[in-house]
Amino acid sequence: MILPGATLGVLGGGQLGRMFTMRAREMGYRVLVLEPDPGSPAGAVGDEHIRAAYDDPEALDRLAARAAAVTVEFENVPARALERLAERVPVRPAARAVAIAQDRIREKCFLRDHGFATARFGVVSRPEELEPAWEAVGAPALLKTSRLGYDGKGQAGVDSLEALEPAFATLGGVPCILEERLELERELSVVLVRGADGTVVPFPVGENTHCQGILETTVVPAEVDAGLAGEASRLAGEVAARLDYVGVLGVELFVAGGRVFVNEIAPRPHNTGHYTLDACSVDQFEQQIRALCGLPLGAPALLSPVAMINLLGDLWSGGTPRWDRALALPNVKLHLYGKAEPRPGRKMGHLNCLAPTPREALALARRAHAALLDHPSP
Repeated sequence: MILPGATLGVLGGGQLGRMFTMRAREMGYRVLVLEPDPGSPAGAVGDEHIRAAYDDPEALDRLAARAAAVTVEFENVPARALERLAERVPVRPAARAVAIAQDRIREKCFLRDHGFATARFGVVSRPEELEPAWEAVGAPALLKTSRLGYDGKGQAGVDSLEALEPAFATLGGVPCILEERLELERELSVVLVRGADGTVVPFPVGENTHCQGILETTVVPAEVDAGLAGEASRLAGEVAARLDYVGVLGVELFVAGGRVFVNEIAPRPHNTGHYTLDACSVDQFEQQIRALCGLPLGAPALLSPVAMINLLGDLWSGGTPRWDRALALPNVKLHLYGKAEPRPGRKMGHLNCLAPTPREALALARRAHAALLDHPSP
């Protein structure tokens, strides 16, 4: 076990790294952050910020020499960098799992090849593969870049073969996946932790809504029957086992036609798990630390129904959001990420809103969000 007092390393400086770092320091660890951006949220709260590219050999060797173990806060860290670190220090999750999750083609093929239900898909790496992919998938469909797409970026809706070629060109002609657009009944997610001994501990299932490809709300517990919730947790645990995963994993699921489909996996804490910071007996970042350090995993108990609502940069368009009005509401918890520049669509923070029932929690979240927009007249 790696005990408090040791130094942990994290690759990536965004909000997930910030929340990991803050939790680790509360637990008595020191944290080194490797991130090229000098103004990164995680770098601002780490014990040390190594400002270098993720694949900088000297910076990686420096991190490996000083950290007892290393984790990641986003999936686009070069897998080769993790392999280099793993030669000298424990790295969790492993490079293989990260490499699968950071490439949609590898991810979808991995899920299909291991028997998980997914939306129909076809691989498009060059123009001559457009027509065969369309024949395999049909309308309506989404064309998504295989790498670097997130929050609705790097994708285009297509409803005909004629629209597919210009969409492929608009996305830069890079390798893509053409995916069936399912008639969704619900969007669910499971955030779990898996230890090095194979123990899997899931958090409660969340139900999500998205707006323009960006997560808007997560409500917990999801208002689904016990059978569906159990199936979602079971599938997520099987994905983690097939990956031989160690750490916190986010698994996004679709419910369509009464079936549960695995959509995407995230090898890190997940936006839909932020509710755990205020509504659970152990949060996803503490579980990340426990798995990384080989500590016993926590047993998360849901203390209250909760709704998480994201705060995007659009909120700042009319001036500083009215924090006082949102925080005047009972059981509203504010989390800001330390980002200096609000931009449309950029995640700047979130609210966790606790209430007696999931529906009341969601209503409170929407009310609190609206209160933030209640700007005084000029």
